[in-house]
Amino acid sequence: MCELIPPRADLTEDQWLRTAGPGLADAAVPDDTPDAAAPAPGVHRRTLLGGAMAGAALAALPFGAQQRAVAAGRAGTPDRFPLPSAPGPSGEYAVLITGDAGTGKAEQYAVAAAAKEVCRAEGVGLAVGLGDNIYENGPESDHDSEFDEKFERPNTGIDVPWLMVLGNHDCSGLVPGSGGDPSRGDREVAYAATSRRWYMPSRYYNVTLPAGDGRPEPLIEFFALDTNPVASSVVQLDPHYRWNGPYMREQRRWLDTALRASRARWKVVLGHHPYLNNGKHGSAGSYDGFVIGHYTSGIHLKELYEEVVCGRADVIMSGHDHTLQILEPTDRTRGTRQLVCGAASKTGDGRAHFTHPAAWQDFTRHGFMLLKVSADAMTIDAYTVDVATKKARLAHRTRTTRPVTAGVPIGAPAGAS
Repeated sequence: MCELIPPRADLTEDQWLRTAGPGLADAAVPDDTPDAAAPAPGVHRRTLLGGAMAGAALAALPFGAQQRAVAAGRAGTPDRFPLPSAPGPSGEYAVLITGDAGTGKAEQYAVAAAAKEVCRAEGVGLAVGLGDNIYENGPESDHDSEFDEKFERPNTGIDVPWLMVLGNHDCSGLVPGSGGDPSRGDREVAYAATSRRWYMPSRYYNVTLPAGDGRPEPLIEFFALDTNPVASSVVQLDPHYRWNGPYMREQRRWLDTALRASRARWKVVLGHHPYLNNGKHGSAGSYDGFVIGHYTSGIHLKELYEEVVCGRADVIMSGHDHTLQILEPTDRTRGTRQLVCGAASKTGDGRAHFTHPAAWQDFTRHGFMLLKVSADAMTIDAYTVDVATKKARLAHRTRTTRPVTAGVPIGAPAGAS
């Protein structure tokens, strides 16, 4: 059944509180849902597709025994830029945050040039790409020239590892942006084996950065998700990638286990599609466009965020909407803050469409963000970029001093700079 509906707002905070919170647990996929190829703990699956994926595992197996794409090294692979091994002299890590960058156009180059100056001044040792890395429908192979045109060349000089996640445009076939062909994302996983910058060891993964000074617990942990199978604008035809198929059940189990096991002081979830969003695409559970069965609205991504992430991670970082937003943590999010950073190459339509509480937001300008973390605080700096001059301006700073898992309300925004 196919129903055309206009974009609509998710519940306001007052409406949400009056309806007794998330209320989605009953709709969750049960743990005993049949899975003919349930993996052993820590083992992941997905067959790498495409004929030019030498060096990455290629399993010609029937459905139900697929393996997850994993980047593998190749002969002649250049030395990769290393993950930071300790906080900087100030006791903090500085991380560049960008999203929806991969057009290869002048705007992307301008934002990257502006970010490069800030990275140099702030001692950035890590970067994040929040999806839509290769417009309009992802690479055609793991050695597609678009990787160079839309990632390597624009980011030359930002010589750090980039934690990359898959966006809907990275996983699209005949319909650009549909997210309807998740297997295409395997090409981006395989590309990680030959790039110095591009870090995507598998379709979803976690990365920890140490606290330093001999302390055993990590200072921060990143959890990178693949949100496409539960946020596509078309039905997933491959049973492996359906909203309740083996892939999403496995990813959910992995995320739940990893968040529970994490001993990091700060926890950050990276996913292309946002949980909450004041831009035109709307929030998970009420995304715009066609509603086809379980798809397009993102109702099952909403479940994943509310049942597994909220109250356990300090920040959800997303792109998808070509805007800059630092939303406020609320009772609804159980203290987790939503950040939308998708203006590295495209911009929004100039206005807010919804009213989720925001510390700061911009729907007009290009830009990026900087995450800074120490044992004492997590700071998010939002920068807008003048494309003509390739210069960045610090537009807002939000500082948090208490992790969500500390059980203490997190700090209020420090105000615009």
